[in-house]
Amino acid sequence: MSKAISRLDRNCNTEANGLMEDWEKGTIAISFVDEALHSMRQRGMDTESLLLQAGIAPRWLKEPHARVAAANYGRLWYLIAHAMDDEFFGMDSHPMRVGSFNMLCRSALHSASLGKALGRMLDFLRLVLDDMAAMLSEQDGLARIAISDSGDPRRMFAYGTFLMIVHGVGSWLIGRRIQLLSADFRCTEPLASLDYKIRFCDQARFGQPQTSIAFDAACLALPIVQNQRTLQAFLREAPGNLLVKYSNHDSLAATIRRRLRQLPLTEWSDFDSLSKQLNTPASTLRRKLGQEGQSYQAIKDNLRRDLAINYLSGSARSIEEIAVSLGFADSSAFHRAFKKWTGSSPGEHRRALAGI
Repeated sequence: MSKAISRLDRNCNTEANGLMEDWEKGTIAISFVDEALHSMRQRGMDTESLLLQAGIAPRWLKEPHARVAAANYGRLWYLIAHAMDDEFFGMDSHPMRVGSFNMLCRSALHSASLGKALGRMLDFLRLVLDDMAAMLSEQDGLARIAISDSGDPRRMFAYGTFLMIVHGVGSWLIGRRIQLLSADFRCTEPLASLDYKIRFCDQARFGQPQTSIAFDAACLALPIVQNQRTLQAFLREAPGNLLVKYSNHDSLAATIRRRLRQLPLTEWSDFDSLSKQLNTPASTLRRKLGQEGQSYQAIKDNLRRDLAINYLSGSARSIEEIAVSLGFADSSAFHRAFKKWTGSSPGEHRRALAGI
């Protein structure tokens, strides 16, 4: 066994160049591995042999910045599910028996629209789980999937796994990522919170009254584009594809965002110039972004929002200086934009960080 661990160690690269780059390489934070094994440990089951079978060295669990390839994590997910006969990893009082995920996908596949498919998936999960259930609602142009669970908040991994199944399968069914506008979780912020934000959305919040995700209600009418043939390929890649593929890090929007991050704000291109730089007709670029639920303006706005949040939390710059650096005509325009982005003013955000 020691030789096997040594061989795995030689393949391990824990010297990451940043969390986003790790996700772009298709890697998973080691804390996800630790969380997946939690119920097995509680039951006194052997976890080391499963880690080795999955190509994950047990000692990596002691390295907080270690990451594993998505394929290895997917293999571990499969091994744990079969060892426990529970595809929800013992996080509910009623096990989600092996084969349930397959049936969930098949039940949703023949739906007329995404909205119908999501309803079927949530109904199915309500049948196989006792402690967690979710409802789909629509109001003011937003669709919301909200989880109902009583008692103390669960581990983030439980909420994350439930929503990754629903959101991931839903995204696959319509052939595009369901762009999330918000993600709220009852639990406290986990160690791998940035990973969860990358997987769900930048607006993920923790310690909220209810766990939910929200997206444009127009998505509910989108047709199902998959079939029995494509289902087989999807199932072969699951669950790694649920974590990585639908986190959107390889998307056109993410590529454009990285491009903008490398430039001063004054050098950001207009849309026509960008299409020329990418050697893509403007109409094609607009269509491809639309398929991802994105627009060039939204990408720029979201990046400015993230830069603003980083400046407010990680620098001593005044709000006026931040407004100028982000290209706002004055601080009042910045105040309005920031409140629209986050629900609070720049000053309120900074005071909250300081605990005032």
